Order: sequence, then structure tokens, then C-alpha cells
Amino acid sequence: MFTPQLNMKRLPLLLAGAMLFIVIATSFITSFEHKYRLSSSTMHKWLTEFSGEALVYFIGWENRYFTQELPKESEPPALSSILLELSTSIKPGDIRSLLGNELPGFALYDSTIFVAGEGTDYTNIGYESPPPMDLLLSGEDAEVQDIERLQDPEPSEPQNPPNQTTDGNKVAYIYHSHSWESFLPHLKGVTNPDHAIHSKVNITMVGKKLGEELEARGIGSSVDMTNMTEFLRKNNADYRKSYPMSRTLVESAMASNDSLELIFDLHRDSSRRKTTTTTIDGKSYAKILFVIGKGNPHFEKNQAMAQEIHNILNKKYPGISRAVIGKNKSEGTNGVYNQDLSEKALLIEFGGVDNNMDELYRSAEAVAEAVAEYYWKQKDVKAE
Repeated sequence: MFTPQLNMKRLPLLLAGAMLFIVIATSFITSFEHKYRLSSSTMHKWLTEFSGEALVYFIGWENRYFTQELPKESEPPALSSILLELSTSIKPGDIRSLLGNELPGFALYDSTIFVAGEGTDYTNIGYESPPPMDLLLSGEDAEVQDIERLQDPEPSEPQNPPNQTTDGNKVAYIYHSHSWESFLPHLKGVTNPDHAIHSKVNITMVGKKLGEELEARGIGSSVDMTNMTEFLRKNNADYRKSYPMSRTLVESAMASNDSLELIFDLHRDSSRRKTTTTTIDGKSYAKILFVIGKGNPHFEKNQAMAQEIHNILNKKYPGISRAVIGKNKSEGTNGVYNQDLSEKALLIEFGGVDNNMDELYRSAEAVAEAVAEYYWKQKDVKAE
């Protein structure tokens, strides 16, 4: 019987060759563009269910030095809770995780509040509410009112001219996946919030205003004004294809402009006035809501950007930003929102169906101010 003998003289060469192979293979895999890299969606989903503190405890089971930096009041997660959550997706203490698995359509309301503003909780963060498809695709618009003076808004003048500019480069891109989203105060005779749609008097006007305000602060911006209703109709698509269709617009913009750094998808929330309006220094503003797609593999970076802008907003305009929330990918919820295309991509909800353009324009100015502070701060950090 032949028994292979290991040549000890060749062992170091074999080990060196194996290590070299691992290094080359690792370098090859990590050199791919993000969308082509190998990944485990299951592992990603599991890891996102746990806090960073819990993961530190897991590592600490092998090396206790990791847990020494945790707060004194922190407690290790219960193993029974972890096993229950992994095996059933039910989170102890969160009844929504049980109902979400049993009630049809409940996933539409399944959101995560990363950071809440004043008065925001799970009862008022809203949900995706598509308009009636027959009305959306009919091409019929309601008569508009109180809009003439707002058609071409002049950008407000910052107190001081911008001492920093992007030198003509368009670094911000603004688009509208649901461009039809309109506002009841400007639709004559329309009272049903589900019918707050219009081909011209809609969220694109807010996007145009935001772009002008960013430009006034030295940030070159381009605003896409595509009529998404017509775009869907031409491509024989319905509401559910809104994000895949708008994705083509973003990809085209990115391919033609290497300077793009900020990508904003503007929307109007379906919530009512009590939830979407605040008064600051005697003036009413449409509240802001940041939505992060948790189905995006690098959503933490988008989330970090949103939270910083949220904090700047609420510091300058107390109560104007409702929250930064996360949406899971599920039936009826996109959960990515094209944010996988860039770590600096955000979905921003401006107001709700009951807000008027005066309120929305004030909020666009506030958001531009916060984004400008965030952007130039990031540039200063990189320069250092």
C-alpha cells in the first residue's frame, strides 16, 4: 500500500505558496466594483439585526479586552433572545416583528427609527401610499390655484456671498422618483389625499428651489425634471417600477458627470398637516423626513450622512426634521431607493399632502443651508 510522504524541505515553500495564493485571491475579489463583489445577503441581514454593542460582546467571548471599552451600564445580550431572533425573526420587546410576520400588508409599516426628532414615533412616521393607478396614468390634471407667483421662485440671498464654490462643477444631483406627488392647497376642488397628484405642480418645484438654494451657497447642482408618470407610461410600467425607472436617470447622470457627490431623491409624504408642519419664529415650515433603504449593503454610510444633516437642521431650525428612518426591502416596499449607487445618496421627504409651496420653499432653503454646512465641513476635513 502506497503511503504519501510529506517532504519537510518543501513544506515552507508550500505554505508560502498557499499564503501568496490567498493574498492574490483576496486582492482580486476586493478589486471588483461593489455591485459585483461576493456577499451573503443572509449574513448581512443577520448582522444588521444586532447593535454594535451586541457584536462587541460576541467578540468579547473570545477576547475580553474588547468589552472593556463598553459603557458600565451595558449588559450582554441574552443568548435565548439571540437564538429566538435568529430562528424566527421575532424580536423580544418589539411586537411589530410578530405582527409583521402574520398580518398581510403589515410590512408596509415596518420601519426603523434611527434618530427621532421632536414628536416623532412609530405611530406617525408614515408609509408608502401609491395613488390610484387609473388616475395616475390617465394624464388628467386637476385645476391649480394660488400658484402663479411661485412658478419661478427667486433664490433667497445668503447673508454673505459664498466664499467657497465648486468652480462650476455640478456636484449635487436632484431627482424625483414620484414626480407626480403634489399638494392639496394648490389643487382646486381636490380633498382626497390619495388624489394629490399633478404633472406640473408637484415635488419637482421643490427640487428646483432646492437646486437654486444650493447654487446660491456655492454648490453646483443639476435638477432632473422628468415627468415620471409619462416615463412610466412610455415604458408600459406601473408605480412599482418607479425606482428602477428613476435609477436609469441616476446612472446616466453619474456616467456623464464624474463630479457628482450628492444625490437627493425628493418626495412628498402622505401624512397630514399635523405631522408634517412646524412653526419656527412665527413662520410655518414643511417638516423633513430622511428615509434610508436598509436593503442597500452600505446603508450605514447613507444613514450617517442623513443623521448629520438632520442634526444640523434641527440645530438651526428646531423641530424641522422629523427623523431619520430605515425601510426594509419587502413586498410593497423598495427598501433600496437607488442608494446602493452612492454612499452620499438620500431620499428626502418634504412635507405632506397638506403643505403649501410657501412652507415647502422655506424648508428647501433650510435644507440647502444644512447640506451646504455638511458639504463644506466634509471638504475641510479631507483637506486636513
